[in-house]
Amino acid sequence: MELVLQELQTKLQTWPPDTADRVRQSILELIELADFNILDIARPREIEQDVLDAIDEP
Repeated sequence: MELVLQELQTKLQTWPPDTADRVRQSILELIELADFNILDIARPREIEQDVLDAIDEP
């Protein structure tokens, strides 16, 4: 786990501030979902994001 935290810390320091803030918010949301055992329900959001990403590609 320390490797993940070290990598995250490194990335947070190198990303633009708005990107780092979005990543922090996403991680907090993920932790909250895990606390409520609703990660299985959240999977459709993952698919939705894949579609949005595909639309945004040139």
